[in-house]
Amino acid sequence: MFTRKIGIDLGTANTIVFVPGRGFIVNEPTIVALGDPGNEVLAVGREAKGMLGRTPYDITPYRPMKDGVIADYYITKAMLKYFINKATGSMNIVRPDVVISAPAGISQTERRAVTNATKEAGAREVHLVKEPILAALGAGIPINSHSGNMIINIGGGTAEVAVISLGGIVSWASIRTAGNKFDLAIMDYIKKKYSVHIGEQTAEKVKIEIGSALPMKQKLSAKIRGRDIAGGLPKDVVVNSNEIAEALRPLLLEIANSVQTVFNETPPELVADIMEKGIIVSGGGANLRNIDEFFKRMSGVQTYPAEDSLFCVAKGTGIILGHIDTYRRTLLNKR
Repeated sequence: MFTRKIGIDLGTANTIVFVPGRGFIVNEPTIVALGDPGNEVLAVGREAKGMLGRTPYDITPYRPMKDGVIADYYITKAMLKYFINKATGSMNIVRPDVVISAPAGISQTERRAVTNATKEAGAREVHLVKEPILAALGAGIPINSHSGNMIINIGGGTAEVAVISLGGIVSWASIRTAGNKFDLAIMDYIKKKYSVHIGEQTAEKVKIEIGSALPMKQKLSAKIRGRDIAGGLPKDVVVNSNEIAEALRPLLLEIANSVQTVFNETPPELVADIMEKGIIVSGGGANLRNIDEFFKRMSGVQTYPAEDSLFCVAKGTGIILGHIDTYRRTLLNKR
């Protein structure tokens, strides 16, 4: 059976591919490993991520997406081709129609780059949709209703806050503070407090295992291994969830400030709707412990993590694929 439609959540940290009737076909890191000389693509996704911090001089892992947009066109195109072929099968002679995510603040030039790269990677028709719209659809929010809904989508490269009503975005904010910066903040905290240098993968593992947006009475702890800065030798340290909360607090406050900014720009009638229904948090960042309570304290509005928050944007692409005409005004490249 030929695959004629594909939805792609093209994230800074992870790329998820959805195929109607088959579900989530791909969920892999947005990383490509290139070999020198010649920039030959050696590995993509999970295999390439496993090479981070472990490669010889002639192999370089790249993150082709930065802050939600294409940072390297050639590498992104190669990665998209790999993911599309994985979803359709190498023998599929039918070029699929693709719905792909884009940040709310994407520029015309960035939009064109995503469209062209996806077409050159094997797509027939490309439909770009803003991430907050897709996240809201995937979280089960009826975006075409006249009522206001707020969503906070925290991905790998960007955190986007949007108020959605009547199928469109009424007010929004997009900041480049999200999952990847959370990892860097943890690395920096461990370095300053314990004089130990850890890698990105270790920081991400700590964030997932014991990370919290708020201090906890029953602290979680984890033993991590890194390199002692003074002596240069391996060293073990034990960190707890409250330390991770301390490391992440400045970044979470930045996102909370953007929520306040969006509220300030939202019509009072829609603010009243949001106060009644609450705020939804989606994206990988929604999996951080106590993230809902953090935003509730900061905004005074009840906050809920979306179900399967990591997959909300990808789910949204599937809904768009099944109802293109219903959601046509949400498409960025509509004619």
